[in-house]
Amino acid sequence: MNIRSLTRGDGVVIGAAVLLFIASFLHYYSYSIAGYSDSKSAWGVDLGTGLGIYMGAVIGAALIVLNRCLPQQRKVAGLDLGMVGTGFAILSAWTLFWSLVDVPDSVDAGVGLILGFIAALVLAGAAIATPLVPALQAALIPAPKPAAPQPYGAQPPGGYGYPGAPQQPYGAQPQPGQPFGQQPGAQPQPGPQPGPQPGAQPPAQPQPAGDFSPFWFAVPVPRPLFAEDGSQAPIAELAPGTWYLAVEQRGAHLVAQTQDGRRGVLQDTSGIQRG
Repeated sequence: MNIRSLTRGDGVVIGAAVLLFIASFLHYYSYSIAGYSDSKSAWGVDLGTGLGIYMGAVIGAALIVLNRCLPQQRKVAGLDLGMVGTGFAILSAWTLFWSLVDVPDSVDAGVGLILGFIAALVLAGAAIATPLVPALQAALIPAPKPAAPQPYGAQPPGGYGYPGAPQQPYGAQPQPGQPFGQQPGAQPQPGPQPGPQPGAQPPAQPQPAGDFSPFWFAVPVPRPLFAEDGSQAPIAELAPGTWYLAVEQRGAHLVAQTQDGRRGVLQDTSGIQRG
């Protein structure tokens, strides 16, 4: 699960679900008969109201968020979890609306009913509007800025702790003019300088690298990653808020590598954010 794939719309869904859960414990109805007054929460009215209406919408919000965090969408009876959760939220808002309109005589709607209807309406609206409104599709948790990647094939510079780097005794200071890698106190050995041998071939010049250099990138919305053999079966899904490494460019497509080492072709590169 990747919580960085959550969007602003998912944040609204989570907030509305928390508000709906709190409203279920507030007064649902209040009434006064013959000088006797009382009030009940949704759990005190009947189990169907508290568990079916209020908690049904909360469970729907959990399905929406879970569907967003999973690397691949899960389906129930041919519908993905997000659609099932959205259906729960719409049903809860619809039921609370008519419960608010059709209040029995001598009974007043409590704050739990009013607040619950508002929360269920916001939850259902956010679930429906998130795939349609670009502002709600932005990442809820900003992705950390990645470190600048090393040029392809370059070796990191040697230094303290780098394998193979020359080590000096603790506290020893390098002598001025001392050649790199020579131990303190050692004298350079005189000898003939190497030079070109007669008839030797000149060293081959290295071929210049291509214009493409690997870089980090993030996608604005979830996008599938296809196999490199050209098949249209996705092997993974790139989630917003996660940085991936582009290792090769093939025309308008990118060959990307996921955190677990899988490589595939990203066909839709529009709107990606370079690190």
